[in-house]
Amino acid sequence: MATRTVDEVDRLAHDRIAEIGAAMGSQMTDLVGLLHRVMAEASEEIRGDQQILDLLHASIESNLETLEHIARYDIPVEEVSSPGAAEEYARRLAQRGISSTVLIRAYRLGQQLVLQWAFGELARREPDAQIAFTASRLFTDLTFKYVDSISEQVVVAYETERERWLAHRSTVRSAMLTEVLAGDAVDAATAEQALGYRLRQHHLGAVLWGADVRVLEKALAALGKNLGVSGQPLFFARDRSTAWAWLPLGRAAAHLDPESAGLGAHKSFLIALGSPGAGLTGFRVTHLEAVRAQQVALAARATAQPLTSYHDPEVRTAAMLAADPEATRRLVAKSLGALAADNEGAERLRETLLTFLTEKGSYVATAERVHLHKNTVKYRVDKAIEERGRPLDDERLELELALVACRWLGATVLGPG
Repeated sequence: MATRTVDEVDRLAHDRIAEIGAAMGSQMTDLVGLLHRVMAEASEEIRGDQQILDLLHASIESNLETLEHIARYDIPVEEVSSPGAAEEYARRLAQRGISSTVLIRAYRLGQQLVLQWAFGELARREPDAQIAFTASRLFTDLTFKYVDSISEQVVVAYETERERWLAHRSTVRSAMLTEVLAGDAVDAATAEQALGYRLRQHHLGAVLWGADVRVLEKALAALGKNLGVSGQPLFFARDRSTAWAWLPLGRAAAHLDPESAGLGAHKSFLIALGSPGAGLTGFRVTHLEAVRAQQVALAARATAQPLTSYHDPEVRTAAMLAADPEATRRLVAKSLGALAADNEGAERLRETLLTFLTEKGSYVATAERVHLHKNTVKYRVDKAIEERGRPLDDERLELELALVACRWLGATVLGPG
């Protein structure tokens, strides 16, 4: 066999690539079927979605047809645009929130399968090892250039559509949420579709603030897990550091104890909760309660609890008192006298006195609650009465309201230390 020149080998290798392109056209149906089957099995994210699977088939077919023409007619890859079906497949993935990695993985897998098929065809068609090797190298380079160029174009289509879709969905969801919270007459099914959340169940409203919304979203997931909530919550970012949320409780409202949330140690963000509510009305009311609980925490400032729940009767009382802080300050000053001072000593006396009143005047029960000796409790109660300057039964209701206000609203309603 005569030795061929480099130019001759290169020319014959290009001829074989053109033949591969023609063979690809004649075997198109089988090739598309093979790639579609393998890609569909490799991508769990699109299983069962017939519309997406049909678009994947169209994307594979259009890409193979484009690659066929490039190989058959020696068309420069840089002059080829991504097929319309391929871009539409990318856009549909974006609309369904499926990661772009699924898109890129399909192109890499497709390239691998096409190369395997092409190498087999070259082995059958070209007995000369040098020509077969050169053709294999050239076809490999061609597919890499194609996948690099086309995948970049479809990813741009994906990202553009994702930004547009998220903006549209956010606008629709925000408008529907405004209608629902305003108490407007809305169709439950339509509202559920717009919000992506089931309204015909019980809900627990929450307001989270004080950290980046990504931190708050993770905090909401942890809160739901600790409270035993299994469904996907509705999370709505109000700004960069504030979010409204709803935890789905199903068809039966559970008694939720905020302490069981296990978030007491967190100080990087704050959470306010409403009480469980049912249906559209409950969705709105539990949110309003969470907002009122947040107002209590905001009034408390640095002394706010990490989690404030409207389910707590004292928080409900504090929420009403927080609505008119000036009147509440006058109430506290009038009812507590020197006990209204903003210092640690007065705070200890107020806390002991409020627990004593809650326990119906029992020194023993109070001692158990605050983990002190009974005599210490008696000393603190007597000292608190002395600081107040009048007996406990003198305007008892105002006394209890003032003590609750001090506990939950802190320096906002207290006098100088």
